[in-house]
Amino acid sequence: MFNIILHQPEIPPNTGNIIRLCANTGATLHLIKPLGFTLEDKQMKRAGLDYHEWATVKIYDGLEDCLSQFQAERIFALTTKAKTRYDAPQFKADDAFIFGPETRGLSSEILARFAEENRLRIPMQAAGRSLNLSNAASVMLYEAWRQNDFTN
Repeated sequence: MFNIILHQPEIPPNTGNIIRLCANTGATLHLIKPLGFTLEDKQMKRAGLDYHEWATVKIYDGLEDCLSQFQAERIFALTTKAKTRYDAPQFKADDAFIFGPETRGLSSEILARFAEENRLRIPMQAAGRSLNLSNAASVMLYEAWRQNDFTN
């Protein structure tokens, strides 16, 4: 199934919502430290409800440790700075989608590691700065899953 990678997430309820998303879609969640909260955070647990036990969550000390688990050409970086729309690629099972911290997104150094066609944007109104992290992860994951006929 698919993989959601959160690089240094900062807001506990967003990660809790994504845990719930992953539990309901069969995706694996990968968290890259440092985290802006503890895994026992009340807000994170409340947002994830009782889905924590149904989600597969892996934690890494750094970006290199996490990225070594995947084929680089099948990791897609989500950013408002991309030219390629999120629904343009043909996604395959086991593809990974990396998202940056809520307050700053992925750095230009991290984005440079990915081919331009692997940097994706979700369209929004011109005046908008960004989507909420858990909403963006949902949009991306459901598009990839839809393309694969919602199969596990």
